[in-house]
Amino acid sequence: MPRTLSASDMVTPGSLGPPPTEPTDGEQAGQPLLDGAPSSASLETLIQHLVPTTDYYPEKAYIFTFLLSSRLFIEPRELLARVCHLCIEQQQLDQPVLDKARVRKFGPKLLQLLAEWTETFPRDFQEESTIGHLKDVMGRIAPCDEAYRKTMHQLLQALHQKLAAQGQGPEGLLGADKPISYRTKPPASIHRELLGVCSDPYTLAQQLTHVELERLRHIGPEEFVQAFVNKDPLASTKPCFSDKTNNLEAYVKWFNRLCYLVATEICMPAKKKQRAQVVEFFIDVARECFNIGNFNSLMAIISGMNMSPVSRLKKTWAKVKTAKFFILEHQMDPTGNFCNYRTALRGAAHRSLTAHSSREKIVIPFFSLLIKDIYFLNEGCANRLPNGHVNFEKFLELAKQVGEFITWKQVECPFEQDPSITHYLHTAPIFSEDGLYLASYESESPENQTEKERWKSLRSSILGKT
Repeated sequence: MPRTLSASDMVTPGSLGPPPTEPTDGEQAGQPLLDGAPSSASLETLIQHLVPTTDYYPEKAYIFTFLLSSRLFIEPRELLARVCHLCIEQQQLDQPVLDKARVRKFGPKLLQLLAEWTETFPRDFQEESTIGHLKDVMGRIAPCDEAYRKTMHQLLQALHQKLAAQGQGPEGLLGADKPISYRTKPPASIHRELLGVCSDPYTLAQQLTHVELERLRHIGPEEFVQAFVNKDPLASTKPCFSDKTNNLEAYVKWFNRLCYLVATEICMPAKKKQRAQVVEFFIDVARECFNIGNFNSLMAIISGMNMSPVSRLKKTWAKVKTAKFFILEHQMDPTGNFCNYRTALRGAAHRSLTAHSSREKIVIPFFSLLIKDIYFLNEGCANRLPNGHVNFEKFLELAKQVGEFITWKQVECPFEQDPSITHYLHTAPIFSEDGLYLASYESESPENQTEKERWKSLRSSILGKT
């Protein structure tokens, strides 16, 4: 029987060139921001570091780190307005006659910055006013080189395509997300058990990986910051923005659904031999998920099998060869802050970096733990230091964790999709917790007074029996 459980590095150290303007009080001229040493700066200085000039362009790691974290202090649309204003001011783009030679040195760098911004954080450009800032600054340099206008048109096209694709997020994929009671259990002619749809553990593990990667693809890096946003004490009384974490929340709901789907499939069969067969099937699926590097599905399956309505089925578990399951449980054991899992994750991440095939590149982390790590990083360090400077060292670590996630979520799934299986995973009815308990008691009778009283209460409330 199971025991019940509680439920490519984007930032590489390197020196950054000196800022194009004089530092403010308390900041050292030319202080590197990515050299691994403790670093901080005022928001104004950090914004200035983001602005390219004719002979300066910020490191890609700095761009990602600052754009990710800046939304804690300033709205993206306001940041873009500030950046565009500084570009216009420093390059004298508001003059009747432009220095074309100067603009031709500056233009490609500005376009590169805007391309990186729109590629990584497309949701920052959902408002029409934000697009207006892009068009304004590009309209000022376009007369110096017609290629700028064409490049900007391509950039906007790609941005619109990204926003359109993200607008078709996974929120609506869970057709039967709401658990059903035992009373509404569909008849056999309507409901097909999972083994009737897919009887090969390896195939199901591949299809689960398809679902995971599809859902991960919709999560923007900014959602990790927005999930834990706290009001900036030096800003106004309102948060910088409203929470926009729909895709992240939908992914967490998917994990919960898979847990309940596993438990439902195990509790549903009337005969213990069939239940044991389903249990062993999911053990094999979980093992294949581990081999693939799909740790999120692995943990959801283990969690579903450890739910009390499943773990209490002693007669069922007595017929199961549990050795493989205990090995998987050991890998995902929460002891030592999930040290076994973290070791396995590092191994999968290393394999991904040295992979020769897309199959070896797959790394799907246990998502709830990733969120927890980011949460404690956010809570454990202040956003600002006592002197009011932004704690940039903290955000370098945040960007490292989120950047690694971005690398993993961009992997193309190498497995051919089976629509019938993925449709079942998304739409098959799942029992509520009470429904699972009642199904469990119907399968194997209550063993003690507490279970008997609960069974009686459930039958009365769910089935309407006395």
